[in-house]
Amino acid sequence: MRERLIGLLSARKGHFKLESGHHGELWLDLDSLFLRPGRVGPFAAELARLLSSHQIEAVCGPLLGGALLAEMIAAELDVEFYYSERSTQPRGNALYAVKYQIPIALRAKVSGRRVAVVDDVINAGSAVRATLADLLGCGARPMAIGALLVLGSPASTLAVDNGIPLERIASLPNVVWEPARCPLCAARTPLEHP
Repeated sequence: MRERLIGLLSARKGHFKLESGHHGELWLDLDSLFLRPGRVGPFAAELARLLSSHQIEAVCGPLLGGALLAEMIAAELDVEFYYSERSTQPRGNALYAVKYQIPIALRAKVSGRRVAVVDDVINAGSAVRATLADLLGCGARPMAIGALLVLGSPASTLAVDNGIPLERIASLPNVVWEPARCPLCAARTPLEHP
């Protein structure tokens, strides 16, 4: 199953700035992952099976890929579906400064719910971290984090820091760096635009 999932992802090597502000040498083109939902369906069903043991009442994912996956898992488990959207308000230049929020119309509805937060791929974890923080602000009870693919160790650290389990279909080693410590910047490798 791991190899089939990785086969759906288009990867590039280079020097990239991630949404979190970190730099990395791996870029996955996730925009096309859900063009044919039937291809992702078996992986969503397997992740739903893994998350079902956590007695969740809802699934939430950051727009775009995380929300599409969350909707598929929610349908599989017959639980509520929520999503977070990226805020248009900047939060400074700090790493993880990205902000995701549950829409105003859904904030009261998610309060008290046992929620799994999912994303298609977790790398530095900024979208999941921001979604978790906003769910807590809404009064939700995060029960697990889930992903089709986890890159490196930030997702595991995020799960441990929040005291919740991490479920995933596949993992790959990967490293991200703070810009000041990026060896690609030190080697004067120009940033690429995905």
